[in-house]
Amino acid sequence: MIRFLPLLLFPVLLTAADWTQFRGPDVNGTAANARPLTTFDAGSIAWKAVLPGRGLSSPVIVGERIFLTAASGPKQETLHILCFSATDGKQLWTREFRATGRTMCHPKTCNAAPTPCSDGKRLFSLFSSNDLICLDLDGNLQWLRGLMVDYPNASNSLGLASSPVIADGVLVVQMENDSDSFVAGLDTATGLNLWRHVGPKDANWSSPALIREEGQPDTVVISAVNGVRALDPKTGRERWNLPGPGSTIPSCTASRTHLAQPRPGKGLAMWELKGGTTPPAMVWESAQVGADTSSPVFIGDHVFAVNGAGVLICAETKSGERPWKLRMDGKFSGSPVAAGSTLYIASEMGVLCAVDTTAAEGAISGKLELGETVLCSPSIAENSLYVRSDGTLWRIGK
Repeated sequence: MIRFLPLLLFPVLLTAADWTQFRGPDVNGTAANARPLTTFDAGSIAWKAVLPGRGLSSPVIVGERIFLTAASGPKQETLHILCFSATDGKQLWTREFRATGRTMCHPKTCNAAPTPCSDGKRLFSLFSSNDLICLDLDGNLQWLRGLMVDYPNASNSLGLASSPVIADGVLVVQMENDSDSFVAGLDTATGLNLWRHVGPKDANWSSPALIREEGQPDTVVISAVNGVRALDPKTGRERWNLPGPGSTIPSCTASRTHLAQPRPGKGLAMWELKGGTTPPAMVWESAQVGADTSSPVFIGDHVFAVNGAGVLICAETKSGERPWKLRMDGKFSGSPVAAGSTLYIASEMGVLCAVDTTAAEGAISGKLELGETVLCSPSIAENSLYVRSDGTLWRIGK
């Protein structure tokens, strides 16, 4: 089901400071030029805003606007897309839609689990009900598509959570599940399929990753139970693949030179990128570097992962040696993000931590208790952190 309207507004020019999709513009959890607070105190919260419903999606930031999704109602059938001012947290607009697909989810997750993404002209919001909605940045409807109307069996009993990404101007959605499983590239202007590939019939909550090597076009990385596929986002053609087991919860993460691949039962595998259609070469694999729910993140020459026991593990990218590990407080569902040498992650108990990764044994440089359950990954823009719970959106930064 597709309905669309012409885009009437001039585009907003994206900048390096924008956080345009899940885990940032390069989908790797890294903010290249931002420098958020590394310690927190009572004045660290610049503002907070009330949200109308549940959500695990992360905030998306374009210029001075913050975009977020939520779901409300007895069956989470009301879909909310919201826009806030980054300056003061004032709500600029909100749009509501009715879900056309299944809204049932595991109690821990919800219908507003996938993070939206933006190309600077439009905002693309996907929900677990497989409703995909395109608005311009002023909230005007451009098109909407009920993917479960087109593919009625594209679902699983626990709810979907994969976030869409923009790669080479194509909107890539990963709809892998235990029935009608697929990955598709969509035209951003119309929502129509450019290509579609059938995937393994197995529940999958991981999100596509991006490889952006110097001098090479974007590559989309899809992790599934049977391994990893690298696709050309414009055509959907496979460039290379890696053997299983592949992760179906944490996502792969790429730097300019390496790919970190969570492997269930085998910890983390590190691959050196070779460019274009050449498959990467495995550098190391370690069961001691586990990524349970959170996706890994690179900082300099190291990769960081949080295991199921809440231990943050630091490993050298080239050797796999582990200089240190740091026990954190609580459990973590969201993924870490990084700016400079500082790593940021929020626990399920709502404690936001800043970790100094240059310390000899790693050290928590800042803690901020938000007082609400947090299950999503933080976002970074303009030297501030943005974190959401089911009820609140916070901007942390002076």
